This record gives sequence, structure tokens and C-alpha cells, in this order.
Amino acid sequence: MANALRGVAVRLHAASPSLRETELILRLIGVGRSFQAIFQWGSSTGQQCLQPAFVPENTALVQPTRTLCVLVTVKPKRAAVDETAVKINGEWSWLYAAIDLDTKLLLDVQLFKRHGTDPAAAFLHGVVEKHDCEDTVFLVDQFGYRTSLSRLGLSGRVDYTDRNLIEKWFHTLTMRVDRFHNSWVGSRLSVRQCLVLFVHYYNFQRPHQALDGRTPVEEVN
Repeated sequence: MANALRGVAVRLHAASPSLRETELILRLIGVGRSFQAIFQWGSSTGQQCLQPAFVPENTALVQPTRTLCVLVTVKPKRAAVDETAVKINGEWSWLYAAIDLDTKLLLDVQLFKRHGTDPAAAFLHGVVEKHDCEDTVFLVDQFGYRTSLSRLGLSGRVDYTDRNLIEKWFHTLTMRVDRFHNSWVGSRLSVRQCLVLFVHYYNFQRPHQALDGRTPVEEVN
């Protein structure tokens, strides 16, 4: 029964609800489990991300494949934002990411089927929903971000030096997840599952030399 319940919770969260939404749905059917427990279940079954998952997709062009990033909310002073192109089954998608320059905490990661002003605005909206960004300065390039920041009423500036940290993160991702070197074979859901695990590894487990061997979560706390 416990294994069946765990499987239902992990698959439910993978379908798109957030951890807290998954917790609420489980409570509606009489199952009391915290969102932290659901996260641990997902992490413990993470090897499934290495297997192709054949799941129908009804995702709109600018709707992201949602990914879990952190279980903490931060108030970044400066955040670097960028996107990179990845191939999934031979077709290009764009992976957006944002990182706190001070704590090195990865703030959010989302996968879109195209790039430009609308996906950039949707991504930035997701970041400010998860974190306290009232005083955050977003460091961006000029491709769609300046318009997106203005649309959302966010502060930002074009920067090609300090925002290199997010480009280094993309490099770390492709080095660690070799299936991104060419074309990912499998569903977008399987990509999402691997991103969930890698973000958790980067924020919670990977020590950073710039943080004197601490992880980003340890630096936040």
C-alpha cells in the first residue's frame, strides 16, 4: 500500500501540480503527507528519469514544463537570467534558468518550446512567484528580457560580466547530463524529471568553491 501511494504521489506531481498542490490533492482523498515527504519520494525514484517516458503532451507553446527547484524562498539582491537551446527528440527547446549571484542558489528552471519575449516574461513571472524579488536586480542580455522586465514591473539591467554565472551553470548541466550533448531521446517529462534531480543536486548537495565548500542552501541558511 505504501509503495502504491508513493507511486501515485510521484506521478501526480510529475503530471504538473506543485508539491503543495499535490499535498492538498492527497489530503482530499484522505492521505496526510507533507510536501517534503512527497519531494523525498520523487528524489528516491529519480533513476526513472533516465528512462524514456511516453506521455502525451498538450502543452501550449509558451507554457513551461514545470520543474521543482528549491524548498526555500529567498530574497535575492541580484539574479542572473538566461536561456540555452537543447534538443529533445531532434527538435529544439529552450531551457530558461535564474540564479542568485550571492548565494549561487538556482532560483528556477523551466523548459519552453520556443524562446523570445513571451517565454521570458512567463519565466520571470514564475521566479517572482517563488521568491521575494521586490528589490531584486535581474541581470540579462538584450534578447527579449528588457521588454519582459518592463512588462512585469521588475528592475534589471543588461550585463555581460556578472551574469556569466548562469552560463557556467548551463555548462555544468551539459557536462553532468551527457544526454544533452546531442539530442535527448525520450519525452519532455523525462527531461523534466532529470532537471528536478539535477537542480536538487546543485542546490542541496554540490559544494561550491566560491562558497568555501558550502552548498547554496547552506549559504542561504
